[in-house]
Amino acid sequence: MLPLIRGLLFQLGLVGSILVFGLLVPPLIWPFSRPVRYRVLTLWGRFNVWWLRVSCGIDYRVHGREHIDPSRPHVVLSKHQSAWETVAFVAIFPMQTWVLKRELMRIPLFGWTLSMLDPVPIDREGGRQALENLVAEGKQRLDQGRWMIVFPEGTRVAPGEHGRYRQGGAMLAVRTGYPVLPVALNSGSFWPKKGLRRYPGTVEVVIGAPIETAGRKPVEVLSEAESWIETTMTEIEPRPATLSTEKPDGQ
Repeated sequence: MLPLIRGLLFQLGLVGSILVFGLLVPPLIWPFSRPVRYRVLTLWGRFNVWWLRVSCGIDYRVHGREHIDPSRPHVVLSKHQSAWETVAFVAIFPMQTWVLKRELMRIPLFGWTLSMLDPVPIDREGGRQALENLVAEGKQRLDQGRWMIVFPEGTRVAPGEHGRYRQGGAMLAVRTGYPVLPVALNSGSFWPKKGLRRYPGTVEVVIGAPIETAGRKPVEVLSEAESWIETTMTEIEPRPATLSTEKPDGQ
């Protein structure tokens, strides 16, 4: 029961913050520059990282920060287990934007505000044309100095699972010449894909060494990133057995 109470408490703060940052903030910051809008709007993510720690006891630890080079944009290829990383990455990586499902842009308030941060929405049924659009728009963002966050599995996968890695992010990196930064994490052990239960603990985020892309094929870059991510996942998983089912009250 306690994980559910924690989750409901966090959800109250999450919904309240969406109302504030989705309804009240955008009209006030619209006239300002992109960097100013970014700093203000990403306070939403930072607030919810803090609120998650206070309400649910979920913190995080980053390994490999030395691989983050703020002087040069990167294409981040990350494991995707939870909504946690969509909230927390603004506190870990430099100024960024995201490759995401087009449907997210249609969510009232959330999607409208998200559009102010210039994400790259993709039609997952769009085939080759969707990939070309991803490369063209992604290059524009990278050339502006923004990091691109890509979840190559395309959707959240449960702890212990391995989804199919898609080539879009690797193709973007190869075609533009920017390096790939692989990321492994175990957020799904604490913020599961489904349900409202939240389990206290520390999310381990492991950042690998940059993968240079010049002169390489997307399939080679993707294979190297996938191999590193999945190998690293075996070191931070499996999650403890006590996290695989609901914990007894008071634990």
